[in-house]
Amino acid sequence: MISDLMNDEDLLYKLQLKLDTHHPTVKNWRNFASKWGMSYDELCFLEHRPQQSPTLEFLLRNSEKTVEQLIDLCKLYKRIDVLKVLQLWVEKDWPKRWHQTY
Repeated sequence: MISDLMNDEDLLYKLQLKLDTHHPTVKNWRNFASKWGMSYDELCFLEHRPQQSPTLEFLLRNSEKTVEQLIDLCKLYKRIDVLKVLQLWVEKDWPKRWHQTY
């Protein structure tokens, strides 16, 4: 679940660096959030909150979705850079968390 990655500050920082950016030809948090049903008004609201990363807020609002669904969005929007960060986390860091908690 996305909620599992919300406790990893390093991962969140990397995702924010990649998805908070605004570039006319690169899909970012707005595309991801819109695809998962966030309204235009919500997108505008998040975009104009300087104290909070819009990527972080998007992930918080979708914390019940799976990391695999987030990976699928990366594939859909051809965000291979974000995909690689998530896959590395799933393969290396996420299993460690299970061993620490159980």
